[in-house]
Amino acid sequence: MIIVTGANGQLGRAVVERLLQRVPAARLGVSVREPEQASALAERGVRVRRGAFEDAASLRRAFEGASQVLIVSVNSAGEDAVRQHGAALEAARAAGARRVLYTSHMGASPASPFAPMRDHAATEASLQASGVSFISLRNGFYAASGFMLLERALTTGKLVAPEDGPVSWTEHGDLADAAAIALTDEGRLEGLTPPLTATAALDLADIAAIASELVGRSITRVTVSDQAFRADLMSHGVPEQRADLLLGLFAASRKREFAAVDSTLERLLGRAPMSMRHYLATRLSR
Repeated sequence: MIIVTGANGQLGRAVVERLLQRVPAARLGVSVREPEQASALAERGVRVRRGAFEDAASLRRAFEGASQVLIVSVNSAGEDAVRQHGAALEAARAAGARRVLYTSHMGASPASPFAPMRDHAATEASLQASGVSFISLRNGFYAASGFMLLERALTTGKLVAPEDGPVSWTEHGDLADAAAIALTDEGRLEGLTPPLTATAALDLADIAAIASELVGRSITRVTVSDQAFRADLMSHGVPEQRADLLLGLFAASRKREFAAVDSTLERLLGRAPMSMRHYLATRLSR
């Protein structure tokens, strides 16, 4: 049985949908914090069980009978994130899973200024030391995050942010397809994968230019200091810790930690991944 964690989230749910196109529902199980939110999957024949990363007993039950487990990384940073990933890995081993997959990131590095990248690197080290066959899916930076940085500018006409660098923005659905392929077409990927990215790396000036064309009005890229950006975030109610986390993202992009472009995702999909232009056009048409 293939078990997917975090199946109520955007990426986890998309992976399950792709898997349902490739294997019978009876071969799929999901581990979710709130099983009632996955009732539609249960109605389609997917095994739904509660599994919380901080509750080892719940994970053991959720992973029961697993041949493969996809651990979708948690949406947090720091020691808690690494500990939760480790708990899921240990539960997968205890369940007898022969292979563990993990949704990592192209920028995974113990020295990254962006805290989640350090967490991904620590989790990858645990995978390498586990003795279990594994795939660490080094996903490109989510295109949805690029849109989030653009959203305010759609109203103000100014995309205000610190100096940045090019980022290989990659769409959730393409990454979900890659995970489903890795789970069902064994041998295509193994260990630490190359960056799973779209075909171009764009900075915020590029995004502002594309958005200007799509909406038919000027959106100007305005560069401010890290300190000014942090102060503005906090004046709008963003907690200090969250503001510092976002500053780490810009610092890492300036170091080109998210700039790599690789053809692995395109080869896996058998088609070109969605471009940032296409993604923005889709979002802006809603």
